[in-house]
Amino acid sequence: MALNELLRNLPSVNEVLNNEACVQLLSHAPRKIVVEAVRRSLDFFRAKIRNGELNRAPSLNEIVESARHILRFELMPTMPRVINATGIIVHTGLGRSMLCEDAIRRVVEVARHACALEVDEVTGERSFRDLRVERLLCALTGAEAATVVNNNAAAVLLILNTLAEGKEVLVSRGELVEIGGGFRIPEILRKSGARLIEVGTTNKTRISDYEAAITEHTAMLLKVHQSNFRIIGFAEQVPLSELAKLARKYNLLIVEDLGSGALVDLSTVGIEKEPMAQDSISDGADLVSFSGDKLLGGPQAGIVVGRRELIERLRKNPLYRAFRCDKLTFAALEATLLCYFDEQSVWTKIPTLRQIAQDEAQIRRRANSLMRKLKRLGLPASAISIERSYSQVGGGALPGQQLPSFSIVIKPSEGDSADELSKRLRISTPSVFSRIQYDAVWLDMRTVANDEVDELARCVANAWHATKKKSCNEKN
Repeated sequence: MALNELLRNLPSVNEVLNNEACVQLLSHAPRKIVVEAVRRSLDFFRAKIRNGELNRAPSLNEIVESARHILRFELMPTMPRVINATGIIVHTGLGRSMLCEDAIRRVVEVARHACALEVDEVTGERSFRDLRVERLLCALTGAEAATVVNNNAAAVLLILNTLAEGKEVLVSRGELVEIGGGFRIPEILRKSGARLIEVGTTNKTRISDYEAAITEHTAMLLKVHQSNFRIIGFAEQVPLSELAKLARKYNLLIVEDLGSGALVDLSTVGIEKEPMAQDSISDGADLVSFSGDKLLGGPQAGIVVGRRELIERLRKNPLYRAFRCDKLTFAALEATLLCYFDEQSVWTKIPTLRQIAQDEAQIRRRANSLMRKLKRLGLPASAISIERSYSQVGGGALPGQQLPSFSIVIKPSEGDSADELSKRLRISTPSVFSRIQYDAVWLDMRTVANDEVDELARCVANAWHATKKKSCNEKN
């Protein structure tokens, strides 16, 4: 067919809009934006024909599908819902911890109605917005006081700027960590106005190293938990309890950055123990900071617990207002913390803890269910299998801990690749994130919820069969 004839055969914008396949787009997006998406779709196919990349007229369905893609990724690029099949429980790229049902209900309630965020409902007077959550944190950790800012990096920066600006802070070289997104403890220290004094070596730091570095300009000993890496072998770090004694001897502050943080003993479910905030308080820390959206399983937040006089000083720093959280965060955090007062149900109520604690039999049942559904949807037995795999906690927590799991392994159809199949899964609805190993797509079932299995099966089947449809279209 001649070039001009192919171009003339392209439908008009109105023809595409009036097609039944376009009705769904118009029901989910404003007409003006859908019109623009259709125009761009037609321009896309027009360019392919002119460049000799397409020797046939595209179908209306192809044009609408292209418009759908343009609408989702160019004109209305909203955060898509994701099925997490990576096996990484606290996945930073996928939003870290999911909220428990109690927290979701509270967020909806305070979003829909006015709430007593920064006022005392008894006296009617203005108060700090973190006073309610402070009571919960103190009850759980044994601290005198607590406050909350928007993340743990902000918490550390606020502590250092308030209590050590212009003064020296001693940190072990083995604890000068880099957290997610390229943020490094030394950089946070510099931004705070404090002066970093490195002590010890990368693998060994002794109490004598700290004592030898103390001067009249020293304000603080900072201990940073190695939450996202491990030094093993010929290594030594000073326990917090010993550092606390040294700090008292020289009238210095002792602060611990726990990073991911935990309020329950993870070793009770058979995995590596993480330091808990309540233990740090009992070991003598003046202040302890940790995240709300990692092992705690709540919303993004930076939590600081410790001595009341120091917490009050943090609240008076102008940076405190810049770092403060909104009502939705406080509502979610309050509801999450309340779950921790029942030590048994917390493991089932908090999604992060539930995924960490689930046993292999539960995961295997979910894998079997997905396998059966995929076979019913037309995937051949030769393309799918159940394999043993290992999950991770993620979010910079427990880097050496591997959690036994089961994965559905999908081999791409003939003419396809694992990379292409993985991409089609990511742009499906809902989006599916997986792993690629041994030229196949692995769906780790530890991080897939029971009520997501049906959707996951549909997305996988559509993505797998898409190669054959594409091949048929190209031949025609």
